[in-house]
Amino acid sequence: MDGKTTKMPKVAKVKNKAPAEIQITAEQLLREAKERDLEILPPPPKQKISDPEELRDYQHRKRKAFEDNIRKNRLVIGNWLKYAQWEESQKQVQRARSIYERALDVDHRNVTLWLKYTEMEMRNRQVNHARNLWDRAVTILPRVSQFWYKYTYMEEMLENVAGARQVFERWMEWQPDEQAWQTYINFELRYKELERARDIYKRFVMVHPDVKNWIKYAKFEENHGFVNGARKVFEQAVEFFGDEELDERLFIAFAKFEENQKEHDRARVIYKYALDHIPKDRNKELYKAYTIHEKKYGDRSGIEDVIVNKRKYMYEQEVIENPTNYDAWFDYIRLVENEGNIDNIRDTYERAIANVPPSKDKQFWRRYIYLWINYALYEELEAEDIERTRQVYRTCLELIPHKIFTFSKIWLMYAQFEVRCKELKQARKTLGMALGMCPRNKLYRGYIDLEIQLREFDRCRILYQKFLEYGPENCMTWIKFAELETLLGDIDRARAIYEIAVGQPRLDMPEILWKSFIDFEVAQGETERARQLYERLLERTVHVKVWLSYAKFELNAENADNMNVDLARRVYERANDSLRSAGEKESRVLLLEAWKDFETEIGDEIKLEKVLTKMPRRVKKRQKIVSEGGIEEGWEEVFDYIFPEDEMVRPNLKLLAAAKQWRKHKEISDTESGVNSTSEQQEQQQTKTVSEENDDN
Repeated sequence: MDGKTTKMPKVAKVKNKAPAEIQITAEQLLREAKERDLEILPPPPKQKISDPEELRDYQHRKRKAFEDNIRKNRLVIGNWLKYAQWEESQKQVQRARSIYERALDVDHRNVTLWLKYTEMEMRNRQVNHARNLWDRAVTILPRVSQFWYKYTYMEEMLENVAGARQVFERWMEWQPDEQAWQTYINFELRYKELERARDIYKRFVMVHPDVKNWIKYAKFEENHGFVNGARKVFEQAVEFFGDEELDERLFIAFAKFEENQKEHDRARVIYKYALDHIPKDRNKELYKAYTIHEKKYGDRSGIEDVIVNKRKYMYEQEVIENPTNYDAWFDYIRLVENEGNIDNIRDTYERAIANVPPSKDKQFWRRYIYLWINYALYEELEAEDIERTRQVYRTCLELIPHKIFTFSKIWLMYAQFEVRCKELKQARKTLGMALGMCPRNKLYRGYIDLEIQLREFDRCRILYQKFLEYGPENCMTWIKFAELETLLGDIDRARAIYEIAVGQPRLDMPEILWKSFIDFEVAQGETERARQLYERLLERTVHVKVWLSYAKFELNAENADNMNVDLARRVYERANDSLRSAGEKESRVLLLEAWKDFETEIGDEIKLEKVLTKMPRRVKKRQKIVSEGGIEEGWEEVFDYIFPEDEMVRPNLKLLAAAKQWRKHKEISDTESGVNSTSEQQEQQQTKTVSEENDDN
């Protein structure tokens, strides 16, 4: 046996060391143990005590166990409480009291310990002991409201009202929270002690000077029928808070109190006083209450005042948030103007115009400049202060950066204002300065209109000359200048102006100028001159409207030999030839339509037929769509006009049309010959079949 070697047991090799697919956590293990009740021990058997000796033995063991626990964990109050409660259950109140006292020596600031101790005394009807305990508790821990509540409740349950009041008074000396005061007040009200409750309220609002407490005080007076007392409370509250700490809730409650007493005038005065003294950002609810009050009890003017004040507040907020919101300023100023207070209106205008646009871009100034205009008009028309109006205009003109942009309207309004003030020299000086600093078409036209109204035609001529030097391409200026000379009876001068105008190299609306020149000659009865003007115009342009106007002119012109129709027809023929050579197909169609209407109106059938033979036919064509970059983007269908005259000139088109016609006829003839040959073959086949049948028979 000793010679044999000891064999070691074989250790199984783990072939798969990968983790299991289903992992079990510690939480699952604990849950399974809980579900299977693996750690729950069976309850100990019940013990029945049958004699005093056995009871003493049981009590000795329990006390020893409690004392051991206390000795081990002296600071754990739960052990003391369990020990005392067990002694109480054994009817050993004195022992329980001793345990509570020992516990208080350990932790005298434990609220639960005091509560359990006093509750034990009250359960065992030890009133004096409980009273002494409450007295000790509130002396040591005066800030624990629960002691005071239970102390006063116990005294009241014992019907010791004077003692409860004394406890409350001791409590109030510590200035507790609002609920404690309210509890004291409710205590006095239960015993109908209104005077005492009023005194408590007076002390209460001084200790806790909150608006809601003043309102509670006033409601107390109101609910018990002391209307004057409630009013005095509200007045004292207003005086107490002063102008800086006013709250809208106080005034709303005050006004509703007066409203309940049918004192609507008093309520209205209170609302107005509050709106005047409370900042705008803290009186939104006050506005609502005031509006509701006026709608219920006020007249039309009162309701309007409320709404106006509310709108003013809204506009004030808008302009504070965005000072350059000129639309809000306009609405605000209009609202202030309706009130009629000149000082307020001027102050609002000054505040508005002080917000100069930050940018030198004209679009930001367009709305702003109307503030100055309205300000000037108000000073002139409503305030009737001429000097202040003049100062407003001058300040505005100094503010505008005329080198960058200007507003002709301001210059003209200032000049017209000076004219109304009979300061003609100042008006001319103002407009002259405007033309020197920043000449504009509107300024020239306004200055000229002013001189025309004053019948200063020589000045008008000088101004027109300056105007045309400033903008020679403006056709309306030439036309107005010529019309002025026409009205003054200087026909040659007007004609010369027209001649200079049509000779300008660049014009913005030459067609209007030529038409005005022609109409001028027609009005003067100069038919030949007008005809020459048409010819000169046609040398510059071959527009279809010019031809149509020329034809209409020839038709309506006064000729000695009554050749109006022939002259008009000749114009139509020339126009057709001119537009055909220019390749203007759509214009040519318009001309032919007008020519056809002309011949229809004249009633000449032969000429009308001739015009109808010239009318084109409309055809649909396809053409390529080419982008700006030269890329082909597909095809599109367009309509084109083919005129008979153009087809006669171009024989290739006629040859192509004849070829198409021949091909069409050929296709028709081929189809007919094919049908005939097929029918002949069918007849031959039928004849052959019949002959074969006869041979068989």
